[in-house]
Amino acid sequence: MDVIELLPRLHLLRFPVGQAYLWRDGDDDLTLIDAGPAGSGERIAASAAALGRVRRVVLTHFHEDHVGGAREVAALTGAEVVAHALEAPVVRGEVPGPPPVFEDWERPLHADAVRRLPQGGFDRPARVTEVSDGDVLDFGGGARVVHAPGHTDGSIGLHLPRHGVLFTGDAVAASPVDGSVMLGVFNVDRDRSVGSFGRLADLDTDVACFGHGDPVTGGAGEALRASARTYGAVG
Repeated sequence: MDVIELLPRLHLLRFPVGQAYLWRDGDDDLTLIDAGPAGSGERIAASAAALGRVRRVVLTHFHEDHVGGAREVAALTGAEVVAHALEAPVVRGEVPGPPPVFEDWERPLHADAVRRLPQGGFDRPARVTEVSDGDVLDFGGGARVVHAPGHTDGSIGLHLPRHGVLFTGDAVAASPVDGSVMLGVFNVDRDRSVGSFGRLADLDTDVACFGHGDPVTGGAGEALRASARTYGAVG
């Protein structure tokens, strides 16, 4: 796992598949956005310990490369686990999550990602605090929950207006080829995903942090809007 400082308050945690983020308030109050694949928890907790204490783990959606380490991080740090109300039953393992509706070109990408993920499942957090669109979480000067369905039904983004930072989960991504901003892949409903892309692009954002691909660390709002226009997501 690589740890990369993006801003003094913001670190990226990069895994073989996907990535998570640590946001720091004050001297030691940490929020983890997504938790990496199974087996990542101990490494995340060790890296976080150098920066402070993880108080909460906010999950953007239920896919295993985002929730696999959540239970272990919570057990090691005492952190609260948070997810959208539509996503929480899947995160807890009470119901199965709906599979993506693949476009043909996505199938080999998905097969490669599955191959690189740990096999054998993972322990799921038993307790998940449920949130909804418009809720404001106590970090980053007030982090607003933005429901962004399409990748999954309960996908969320997190917007920190005071800092101009946006966490998109997998609703938006950066191309591994050229770093350009693009619609996220492996969606359950592409049309809803496009609508969510447009909603996220309309936010006042300077730094955009994706679940996959390099973050945009300056002028992110215009980069998102320019890309969203190509999908017809904004005017």
